[in-house]
Amino acid sequence: MSLPEPLAEIVDDFAAVDGQQKLQLLLEFSRELPDLPAELEQAAMEPVPECQSPLFLSVDAADREHVRLHFSAPPEAPTTRGFASILHQGLDGQSAKAILDVPADFYSALGLAEAVSPLRLRGMSAMLTRIKRHLTD
Repeated sequence: MSLPEPLAEIVDDFAAVDGQQKLQLLLEFSRELPDLPAELEQAAMEPVPECQSPLFLSVDAADREHVRLHFSAPPEAPTTRGFASILHQGLDGQSAKAILDVPADFYSALGLAEAVSPLRLRGMSAMLTRIKRHLTD
């Protein structure tokens, strides 16, 4: 699987733990999602309706060698925030090509299928799909 190094490290972290520990790790990621920069308002961001909780994203590809990603999700949606944080930590600052090369189903390597509903996993897939769409427009 072709993953940028930061995302590959996250996948390895999830592979190293089992069951409830995976959920705990996801919760830790949810707490690490950075706040939006002052100049970016949620109203100007793209909604991801496939997510069960409100999630908005912004892709700044002005510099295709260092794509900037921003996510907004409410604190009471830890699974969605955790997924957004994984994508942020794993892909923010990477090149457009590196992001486009990430397999659409990379999240299956996180091993969360037993702990998280398929509907929630599809939300993570939808986030990545929308990011890629911004990079191919």
